Parts: sequence; structure tokens; C-alpha cells
Amino acid sequence: MRPPCDPSKFIAEAVKSIPPSGIRRFFDLVSGLEDIISLGVGEPDFITPWHIREMCIHSLEKGQTSYTSNYGLPELRDELTRTYYRRYGLDYDPASEILITTGVSEALDIAIRAVVNPGDEVIVVQPSYVAYVPSVILAGGKPVIVSTHRNDDFSLTAEALKPAITSKTKAIVLNFPNNPTGAIMQQEGMEDIADLVVENDLFVISDEVYECLTYEGTHVPFSSLEGMKDRTVMLNGFSKAYAMTGLRLGFAMGAPDIIHSMMMIHQYSMLCAPTTAQVGAIEALRNGKGEMERMVREYDRRRHFIVKGFNRIGLECCNPKGAFYAFPYIGCTGLSSSDFAERLLNEKKIVTIPGDVFGEAGEGFLRCAYAASLDDIRKAIERMGDFVDGLKQ
Repeated sequence: MRPPCDPSKFIAEAVKSIPPSGIRRFFDLVSGLEDIISLGVGEPDFITPWHIREMCIHSLEKGQTSYTSNYGLPELRDELTRTYYRRYGLDYDPASEILITTGVSEALDIAIRAVVNPGDEVIVVQPSYVAYVPSVILAGGKPVIVSTHRNDDFSLTAEALKPAITSKTKAIVLNFPNNPTGAIMQQEGMEDIADLVVENDLFVISDEVYECLTYEGTHVPFSSLEGMKDRTVMLNGFSKAYAMTGLRLGFAMGAPDIIHSMMMIHQYSMLCAPTTAQVGAIEALRNGKGEMERMVREYDRRRHFIVKGFNRIGLECCNPKGAFYAFPYIGCTGLSSSDFAERLLNEKKIVTIPGDVFGEAGEGFLRCAYAASLDDIRKAIERMGDFVDGLKQ
């Protein structure tokens, strides 16, 4: 008889070292509960606009279900080139400087793997999306954390960044507008960071998936700054702006050598992004501006409502200028972020995400998505107000 085997011994050490997603843990806690109001989901509550769905359906009816180029449909890359030149004057070659990916998550993963060697240091600005640090670790890199703070509206400053840079630093991961804080960067501050990038010969991975959800001022792509186009790979997608989360479509824009290296990983791990989603994305770029702006206006209305509501019940909340998240301070209650979120779920049936999930800088805060109906947000604020009042007794 052959001896039994312990399969766990075959698991890579890098995989063992990464924690499970703190966001997923809270969704597991929700399972089986009724009368739940969720401010936890980081996706639009809108349905993908009909004209986009119709083009996807039409492509299926035509039998457009084969593989595309590893780089993605030429028509989609052409449309992206036109879009970014029109918006920002950025000129990307659709043949060599754009790669279509299966969601922005894949773009992030292969961008990091394309530039990071074992032992390279990668600066991750926190609070940040939960995938950044694990992606660096899985690539063999060493994440170096730089924290942002509410007294700076969670914007990154060159003064905070400079001490973290060493001779081993290879890249910086930026995300503005930011998940979870809703912070944006002003061009003046970005220019200071660009100076540091050049002085230290660094590369920038800029996740700009919330680009179109900028409520105050105008979004400035990091690659649009002088000298930054070849030092930056810009990541973006269709999930947030066009409510296409389940269609899993993203893209990367950067220098030909970087995009080619990313494609080399992409062709072996993914081959190509979903054809149907690519067809829908072409329609979104050509004719989706009106629907996208309508959704953004509604998010903006909810943004003002939720921030006012949090401040009214005693939870100080900075004004988020982008994305669709509010990040109220709950440290005044004496509870940790995790304890507050768990008790709020169990006692008031409100799903939120504890801030420490997004890094130590998020402790004392709560991520609340206003990608929910105004009625649900109103009910959630009322229940949270009752909860906070109960903590004072």
C-alpha cells in the first residue's frame, strides 16, 4: 500500500505568506443573514447600459466567439488611442503600446511580474487596494509601505515618499482616485513625485481605474506629466465607469518594451481577454459617455449625502473627491476598525469594510461604498447613528 500524502507540503512559500482577502471575509460573514444593507461591495449598483449589452448580444449572435490577438481587438486599441488623445493629448500606438487584459487585476499582476525581480523593493502607497502587496510578494519583490493620512486628505506627498526610496527600489504603485479613501492627487504634488521618480530612476505602475469618477477638478494621468510616459504603465478598465464588472475587461498603456513583456506573460497565462467583453468595450468608448456621466452624477449626489450623514452622526469624514467610497473615522468610538465593522454587521445588519484591511494606515477608519441606492444609504446612516449612540451609553 502506498503511504498517504500531505498535499500542503507542495504549496509555495510565497503563497503561504499572503493573507486571505479581508474583504472576502466580510462577505462570508454575511452569508445567511437577512435584511442586510451593503456598503461593502466595490462595484456599481447600476446595470451595464443596454446599448453595451446589446452589442455583446449581437456579437454572440454573429458567432464572434473566437480568440483575438494576444494584444486584444485592433478596433478596441484604436478606440483607446483616440480616447486618450482626445481627453489628455496622450498618444499611444495601438499596435505596440496598448494591451487588453482580463480585468485590471490581471493588468496589475502582469505589470508587476514584468518589471520586478526577486529582492526588488516596490513602494505601495496605503491605504490601498488589497491586491497590491500580495502581487508584489508573489512576484518575489519586497513591498515597502508609505502611508497617507487624513490631515493630507490621504494624498501622497514627496516628503512622505522620499525616505522610503533605497538603492533597491524598482517601482512605485499608485492608485488615484484611491480605493478605499476616495483621495485624488493635484498636479503640483504629482510633479514633485515625478521629480523623485527621475532622480532615483524608478518605474511607476499607476492604477487609474477610477479615472472617470473624479468629482472635483480634472483627472491627470501620471503618464501625461513631462518625461513620465516611458516610466509609467497606466492601468485602467471598464468595470467602474461603465458598470461592466462581470465582463472582466481592463487594459494597460505604456512603452512598447513594457507592454511586450506584459504580453509575454499574458499570452501564456490568459491568451486573450474575452472577445464579447471587448466588443462591448468598443461600444462603451464610442457611445457610452452619456450613460457614464449620468452614473457619475448620481454617485456625486450620493457622495454629498453620505459624507454629510457621517459627520452628522459624529463620524468625521473627509470629502472624497473621486471613486465611490467614503472613509469615515471611527477611532473616536474606542473600537478597532474590525470590531466596529463586525459589531455593526451583527447588531445593525450593515456591511462595511474595516479600514485596516487596506493597510495599517487604514486602522481607525471604515470603507463605505456609496455604490448603493440613496434609500439604502439613508437607512444605513440611520442604523449606524443608532449604533454609535449605543456605544456612548
